[in-house]
Amino acid sequence: MADKTIRVVTRAADGSLKIKDYQSFAKIEKLHEQIGIDDSSTDLSLRGFPVFRGLIGPIPEGRAVARYESPEVFEQLTKEWAAAPGKKRRRRRSAATAEGAATVDATAGN
Repeated sequence: MADKTIRVVTRAADGSLKIKDYQSFAKIEKLHEQIGIDDSSTDLSLRGFPVFRGLIGPIPEGRAVARYESPEVFEQLTKEWAAAPGKKRRRRRSAATAEGAATVDATAGN
């Protein structure tokens, strides 16, 4: 746990994102009540991290950062993420599939 930076993202009074990084949970525990421990994260390095009332997280953000967000920030960023257009993916044929198709086409003409 000590090797991760703890990032707390909230909304400032003017509506902008307010990001604060911590090296330990001591200051966060003074601001937010711990209500449990994360034991079901798919990122195994986050298991055992505290869960705080009023914050959503821990959320992995790279290898060195565990992120907590206020509910307002989480909702807004999730909406932006969902509305973003997906990348167009090109499907490529594998070499074996392409050779197999050429062989079938060549024998079909005989």
